[in-house]
Amino acid sequence: MLQRIVIFAGGALGDWSLGLVRESDTLIGADSGARFLLQNGLAPDVAIGDFDSVSEEEMALIREKSGRTIACDPIDKDYTDTEMAFRLALDMKPSELLLIGALGTRFDHSLANVHLLALADAFGIPAQIIDAHNRIRLISRTCVLERVDHPQVSLLPLSEQVTGITLSGFQYPLNNATLTIGQSIGISNVLLAESGTIRLKEGRLLVIQSRD
Repeated sequence: MLQRIVIFAGGALGDWSLGLVRESDTLIGADSGARFLLQNGLAPDVAIGDFDSVSEEEMALIREKSGRTIACDPIDKDYTDTEMAFRLALDMKPSELLLIGALGTRFDHSLANVHLLALADAFGIPAQIIDAHNRIRLISRTCVLERVDHPQVSLLPLSEQVTGITLSGFQYPLNNATLTIGQSIGISNVLLAESGTIRLKEGRLLVIQSRD
């Protein structure tokens, strides 16, 4: 089992993302995410996508510098570049998966990428989407949450409802509560200590740590 895989997709990226990379990480660049890695001195172990967002010169560099390049037709494909990268990463069975550059100006792509967390949950692989202001994960079982530097914690159901939600270590506690899609009662909670615990009985719950 690999220690951790970090995927760089083609959404919002910046210097903040480079500090998330560890030397032991396996790096996957999805489309222009591969270009971003190379521009910042990091060679992707795998570059994957249709590469319609890079020039011919950039594509040649990606092929030269990446450990492996998987290119596909931009029209005749079933998945987005990010989903292709995500599914490839799951097949590699990492201990953890980070998805960076998954959020951006295209809300449809951003929402589809959040839904990818359900795939990782089905495989039992811890996964997070991270950008400059948010850390997003999906849970279907007990989760211990570290405070890090994102003070707000919001809970939103991804399934129609999530039952048996119990929080410990939070400013606003819940005890065996049910959250249904369309409710905002789970928005902007706060951890009181360095960590808190979220328990649930059934359903899939998005846990979003954020900062302004």
